[in-house]
Amino acid sequence: MSDLQRMGLIDPAAYPIADAISNAELRQALFFRNASRGNHHVEMLLRDIAEEAGGLDQAIAASFGPEAGRFFSNVRSSSLRGRRTFLKGLAAGAALITLSNCAPQREQAKEDGEWGDLEKIKLKVGFIPITCAAPIIMAQPMGFYDRYGLDVEIKKMRSWAEVRDSAIAGELDAYHMLSPMPIAMSLGLGSKPFSIKLASLENLNGQAITVAKRHASKIKDAKDFKGFVIGVPFVFSMHNLLLRYYLAQAGINPDTDVEIRPIPPPLSVAQLDAGDIDAMLMPEPFNQRAVYDDVGFIHLLTIDLWNGHPCCAFAASESWIDTHPNSFQALNKAIIDAAYYAHKHENRIDIAKAISGKEFLNQPVEVVTAVLTGLFENGLGETINVPERIDFNPYPWQTFASWIQSQLVRWDLGNAASAIKSGDFEANSASIFLTKEAQGLERSMGIVPQEKEYKVEKLAYDTFDPREPLLYIKKQEMRDGF
Repeated sequence: MSDLQRMGLIDPAAYPIADAISNAELRQALFFRNASRGNHHVEMLLRDIAEEAGGLDQAIAASFGPEAGRFFSNVRSSSLRGRRTFLKGLAAGAALITLSNCAPQREQAKEDGEWGDLEKIKLKVGFIPITCAAPIIMAQPMGFYDRYGLDVEIKKMRSWAEVRDSAIAGELDAYHMLSPMPIAMSLGLGSKPFSIKLASLENLNGQAITVAKRHASKIKDAKDFKGFVIGVPFVFSMHNLLLRYYLAQAGINPDTDVEIRPIPPPLSVAQLDAGDIDAMLMPEPFNQRAVYDDVGFIHLLTIDLWNGHPCCAFAASESWIDTHPNSFQALNKAIIDAAYYAHKHENRIDIAKAISGKEFLNQPVEVVTAVLTGLFENGLGETINVPERIDFNPYPWQTFASWIQSQLVRWDLGNAASAIKSGDFEANSASIFLTKEAQGLERSMGIVPQEKEYKVEKLAYDTFDPREPLLYIKKQEMRDGF
């Protein structure tokens, strides 16, 4: 700065003015953030009210500051314009104080007083009825939420589009989401930008490609899918990205050689049976349910494409987290605790019994057990044993966020190629996947977390180095020919 001053580019007299402006802006920023208690929507309303009054200082002064006395004493002699200005400031100041006092307050602690720091105890968490949501679901009947002082109602939802729209509308407190969804929503892919944070992973693996029984004699590998209509749960899903990965390496262009159709998972088996789709890459238990109903066979588990890939996640909006930081941490701890419990195979049968009922998955317990234990029939007369068919590890690796972004860019889903610039991958990952926060929470729970945030991933057909996502995309395009 001194060099710029010597060059005559900065007038020394500007420094005190800049300091005054900066301090004023800082005071205002702190006021609005504290008054709204971190609620973004309340903060925007408070700012609009202050602007209408001619500024925060004018609104507050007119309401109860030293200027109020001068205004009151001179109000009779003031002009009509002056009286209107004063009254507008007075009303704005009153509104600011009222709204500040109405911002979300902490609920009364539970009777034992242990959870008195929670801003909110009664929570609603949305979920799609799939085994990927096992930690969110089981945490209610198996007592994990109560362990952290929470009274949680889990609300069954019909589709991922409903989850997205509900999150934007602020209808529930937190959500079960597909792991690419927080990235897509935060960056404005397929919808207006809305900041969502991925706090923990719900599950790893846990997907499969299932083909209608009528095609049993035709399908041997990826190139045989040409011309098929294939169902996936959502555009911004690992299912869509992994399906594209599988097809592309065999020379099948997923945008021209097949039709990829988003279908709510609960409707997938019926559509497979009716002939509306030829195959699907869906979350469990719907692949296993297709076998159970004898309408499909399991062609490939996604663990064979990428062992340890992310699938679903626990997420919440940035505004909700800012307003309820302690409740959010307690909720995240319950999810982490439940996920590590589900990781242990000796607990899987009990979990299957707990989550199979009508209020949760509404599936035969033997279907859910086959998924969670990895001992299953594939629909072709074979019994398969893959213990890690689905796994549970909540740690949100930054690598996962980077790989997801690379594939969104490669296929330009939701105009991702223009939304995600070359230097954005790492910054986006760090902002949306709360990896550092997960490390701290796990330490506080007595769990030894991963020390690293990134790792190189070996997939079936290539290796992903998160330091070079654009090079990875280029190599894929060269290999696949598109």
